Amino acid sequence: APDIPHIDQAYSKLSNSITVEWRAVPGATSYLLTAQDGDSFVETVVTNSPGTVTGLKPATLYRITIRSINSGGKSQPSPCRKAKTVLAAPILSVSSPSCDSIAVSWKAVYMAAGFSVSLMRSDGLGIMLKENTTNTSLIFTNLEPGTLYTIKAYAWNVNGIPGDDFTYNQRTSPKAPAGVQVAYNSGALRAIVSWMPTEGALTYSVTASTGLLKLKCNTSSASCMVPSLQCGSEYYVSVTAYNDAGSSKPTDAVSLKTVPCAPVNISIEEDEPGHLLVSWSSVNLGHYYVVFVKSDDGLEVYCNTSHTQCHFQSDCGFTYFISVFAYNKAGQSPLGDVFNYTTAPCCPSDFRAVAMSSDTLQVAWAPARGAEAYETRAVDQRGVVLCHDTAAVCTLSALRCSTHYNVTVYSFSEARGSNTSCASKYVATAPCSPEIKNISKEALSVISVHWQSNNEEATYTVTARGEAGLWHCTSSGNSCTLINLPCGSAFSVSAIARSPAGQSLPSYSVPLETAPCCPNDLILTQVTQSVTNISWSVGTGAQTYVTTLESPKGQAKCHTLQNYCLLGCITCGTNYTVSLKAVSETGLTSSCTYRGYSSSACCPSGVKLYRLGNNGIRIYWRASEETISYNTDLHGSKGNFTCTPSSGLSHCDITEIPCGDVYTVVVSPVTDKGPKLTFCPKKIYSVTCSGSSVGMVIYRGKSNGEH
Repeated sequence: APDIPHIDQAYSKLSNSITVEWRAVPGATSYLLTAQDGDSFVETVVTNSPGTVTGLKPATLYRITIRSINSGGKSQPSPCRKAKTVLAAPILSVSSPSCDSIAVSWKAVYMAAGFSVSLMRSDGLGIMLKENTTNTSLIFTNLEPGTLYTIKAYAWNVNGIPGDDFTYNQRTSPKAPAGVQVAYNSGALRAIVSWMPTEGALTYSVTASTGLLKLKCNTSSASCMVPSLQCGSEYYVSVTAYNDAGSSKPTDAVSLKTVPCAPVNISIEEDEPGHLLVSWSSVNLGHYYVVFVKSDDGLEVYCNTSHTQCHFQSDCGFTYFISVFAYNKAGQSPLGDVFNYTTAPCCPSDFRAVAMSSDTLQVAWAPARGAEAYETRAVDQRGVVLCHDTAAVCTLSALRCSTHYNVTVYSFSEARGSNTSCASKYVATAPCSPEIKNISKEALSVISVHWQSNNEEATYTVTARGEAGLWHCTSSGNSCTLINLPCGSAFSVSAIARSPAGQSLPSYSVPLETAPCCPNDLILTQVTQSVTNISWSVGTGAQTYVTTLESPKGQAKCHTLQNYCLLGCITCGTNYTVSLKAVSETGLTSSCTYRGYSSSACCPSGVKLYRLGNNGIRIYWRASEETISYNTDLHGSKGNFTCTPSSGLSHCDITEIPCGDVYTVVVSPVTDKGPKLTFCPKKIYSVTCSGSSVGMVIYRGKSNGEH
């Protein structure tokens, strides 16, 4: 085993270790250091001097021994040497209560008699501050804000031996930022807060306070945006700088007044037609107000006021879009509710009423701006007639004829209802239809028509309509006369009434038939001495005819469907009055008078022939009247002979008549005009050539009823 080492010295520089120095022992390869405290000990193997025993307790007295070691074993322990570990380092608690101070505190250290604390800037600039104290805390003041300082502290014992030191780096809290500025964005209701950067500040916090509400934003830069500001509020804005030491004092608060809130309780009313009154409640921080009114045609007007109401001119039938803004130095309030107000629709213009019939009015007008529907109202003393429609025309029916109505057209809109200020007009309906009461015949071709007059200020027109044409008469009374109506015609007679309001419907038609026409031509032909044939042209409208020949000696009459008639029992040589009645199918009669008719003179009687010489014959007769002239005709196979004696004579001589022939002899009265009469009796005589006699041959032969 090696020799026993000898301890030169033992000392403590750290509170958990003791360092031992000795002279080397030949042959020793290592050394065993032992530190004993009562029953406890700590051993450490080292290779050479000096050696240190660690893991010891601070401020504790230890007995130190050493042994040398080689392959042969260990030496005996050396004589002991006493050594005491130094004091433990104080454990510091460091803070920066203000931007220019650092507070240091620690717990009491065992066996410590005092403490030394030093402070200097970590960058080595400036001077070091040192404080010795028996207390467990102290404060360094008048430091630079936001600066990193290194703090070193140790305790010493009663002998002044220092213990372990404790080093701590601490930054002072930052100084409050300077140059705080607030830029307010009224449109976004947010603010940009900026300031000058502060030495040593790592972050910043901006606080905007109003009442109990606080808004914050944090940043590491020199500006920060505070969002979601409320309108109509005054905020107090401050900035606090932060680092790992703490915070600065808040900056002096900067007042920020936001834009006012949008006005509320907006009311819009039309205090009178054509005037809109817009009113609202005042808002906080509102200095003045601007009201914008935009009509649906694009025109916009505005009103600037410090009061809470504005007046605007308005027109009917428009929709106005209304918004109210409040203003202050910060700017314009946010957009609030946009209100729309629709004024009452305009009254219809160019309103006109036309009578379509006596019980119907058509009312038309130009479309009214803003109107979605219309109501037409016609009022009289008996009631109201209504018409609803979306078109600009309405037909009022079931009205009373010849009546004045107060007609009004109202316009409607769903938003505003009815415009009740529309003007009315008095409109009269067309006259009532007249009622024909009587048609009377005043004279030939003159008809009087009577009707019931039940209209005011009406003119009546009566129309007779037939195949012959149209005939009219007009009157403002209750009758008028149709003249020059053609005979033998059928008409439909109706009446209408006219007034400035219009024309009535026609009355019910009444049939009218004029008397048949008298025939234009009437011809009398004497067929025999007692029979006359009468013929006439057709009389328009006539169905039957009654012809009459009348004289003081008697009357001859005939009723026939034909246009001719044979009248017997005519007295020869008599003047007759001729009349004809044309009778229609319905029994209407026209009495027609014609020129008088004279029947031919009576045929002579006692006709005889006597020979005058060889070739002459004298014809004798008895005249019916002395003033009548006669005509004698002889007809034979050898010739025809005629002689007409002077008036008053009753014989006639014919010379140079051939004998030996049979002659037919007719003596008839001479007429003023027309053909010779052929109905007088015919006598047949044989004229012989021997002797002087004329033989009479009697045979039955027709001679208009006489043989």
